[in-house]
Amino acid sequence: MSDPQYQPPEHDSVRTEGSTDALPVAPALGLSLDAARMPRKSTLVDRRVLLITALAVLIAFAAALIAQLLTALIGLVTNLAFYGRVSAAFSSPAGNHLGAWVIVVPVIGGLIVGAMARWGSRAIRGHGIPEAMEQVLLNESRIAPRITFLKPVSSAIAIGTGGPFGAEGPIIATGGALGSFLGQLLRVTAHERKVLLAAGAAAGMAAVFGSPVSALVLAVELLLFELRPRSLIPVALATFTATGVRYARYGSAAVFAMPADLIEPGGRALACYIALGALIGVVSVAVTRLVYGVEDAFEKLPVHWMWWPAIGGVAVGVIGWIAPHTLGVGYDNIEAIVAGHFGVQVLISLCLLKFLSWAIALGSGTSGGTLAPLFTIGGALGALIGIGIAAIAPGFGVDPRIAALVGMASIFAGASRALLTSIVFAFETTRQPVGLLPLLGGCTAAYLISALMMRNTIMTEKIARRGVRVPSEYAADFLEQISVGAACTREVRSLRTSDALADIRHWLNSGQPESQHQGYPVLDDSGRVRGVITRRDLLDPDLPGLKRIGEMLKRAPILVEENHSLREAADHMVAENVGRLVVVAHGDPNRMVGILTRGDLLAAHGRRLKEARDAGRHIRIRQTLKRRFGGARP
Repeated sequence: MSDPQYQPPEHDSVRTEGSTDALPVAPALGLSLDAARMPRKSTLVDRRVLLITALAVLIAFAAALIAQLLTALIGLVTNLAFYGRVSAAFSSPAGNHLGAWVIVVPVIGGLIVGAMARWGSRAIRGHGIPEAMEQVLLNESRIAPRITFLKPVSSAIAIGTGGPFGAEGPIIATGGALGSFLGQLLRVTAHERKVLLAAGAAAGMAAVFGSPVSALVLAVELLLFELRPRSLIPVALATFTATGVRYARYGSAAVFAMPADLIEPGGRALACYIALGALIGVVSVAVTRLVYGVEDAFEKLPVHWMWWPAIGGVAVGVIGWIAPHTLGVGYDNIEAIVAGHFGVQVLISLCLLKFLSWAIALGSGTSGGTLAPLFTIGGALGALIGIGIAAIAPGFGVDPRIAALVGMASIFAGASRALLTSIVFAFETTRQPVGLLPLLGGCTAAYLISALMMRNTIMTEKIARRGVRVPSEYAADFLEQISVGAACTREVRSLRTSDALADIRHWLNSGQPESQHQGYPVLDDSGRVRGVITRRDLLDPDLPGLKRIGEMLKRAPILVEENHSLREAADHMVAENVGRLVVVAHGDPNRMVGILTRGDLLAAHGRRLKEARDAGRHIRIRQTLKRRFGGARP
């Protein structure tokens, strides 16, 4: 390593005309190490997390109550619309006796929702999760407060009048809006507001299904886009709280109960479940494209979008008249499918007609969720395939009920690419450990096929069309893995506070390689760091040539210790608005060991790119055997 202190090209001091003594260095430089900026060493959590966690728990409690209120409101609208009675009991519209008049009910619901969207907020259209993702990615997690009221009411009307949607989507959106609203009332950062939004959304899902772990994973995969303790802790306790409220109200039984006599899967059965998942993965891609194809078709209609939900309501009503089981939420249908209570005819009806009704209604822009329809469609298709395999090859040991479970989870894994959410959700809502391994294989196969066949998902296609880039991969921060000391430049040319500007300018114009740098650390005569000065400042024509370098320093030194991570250093650069940091020894901020520039940060990614792109073989069997046995033949 070269001498870190700069040696003036010609002389150590500059003499004024007629003077015999060197100009003294200013005794007070005005800048000292005490005022130096140093990045704070990051920690996993801090005391602020305690506040955010407490707020998340309060939001979860409120979201769980809102979930119960929304369920009651859906029941009230359903009973009024299809049975003419005043009751908040959750009931299916499939048992109505309206005859052909049933067609009118979804149309009326569509008219009301369209009016609410036009004169209330257009954001209530759709199933809510893509809209929440967009606010997280583009708007610092700020959702308009009126969504907290309009979304559940519009969804209750749409679902209660026969819309083939799930209640979970609107509740997730409402919980997220509630968290965002509280985050806008209080003084919190954008990241903390995102955590509160995710906590509310996850709590909403946990309150509907009693599935705290899958709700947490859903928040990670679709809203948080990260896996950090400061995010996980508040959201995890939020889902815990919401599930506890649900247990207190409805008990802890499985939401979709399955019989206990399921067939334990053997090797051939597991292979069938993986193949089933792959097939469902293809179906999930087709479903996603068809749904957005229907939406594109509505965009071409020569009528205002306010009327689209009513037009979609006509299709919902007609299909509901033909197949009443397609109306409403259909949680009872999902339970009956995985329990094996439906025959082939009903399964075909749910698989095809439920999809048709849901795709048209969702494409029309009404308000409702996607989870329950996808589970119904995928579960019915999986059960049909399972019944077929059991009939053709009974020796394979395929259980149609497990096939239904795999189909239910796989279609969501393929359509949303929320792989872990799909697996854990199906397990939590059925409490069947027998199905866990088939779920893992089937959902992963569907996930693989979906990732190969389409770029966006049913959750991201809408906002991707508006130019929003949604993170699809979560990897460890590469800069966090490298220390500053390993990446900084240690061969550094530095200047002294006592150097005269005229000498430095002469050296800069000499054309030497080291004179072409854009910035130089400045040390005092004792070797202590005093700051950094740029080439632009040194060549500024407005400064007198007899000025000392120490007098030109404008700010305290911006330092980083060699044991800090590159992530901390990069954040420090952004916070201080500088392009280089002086690197000092750990525990000794007076001793400079190098300098870190933006170029060093970019160069650090070279190893990451090499690991990702360069394929190589490090063990060669033939050469290894030759070295070990000396090439001797047996």
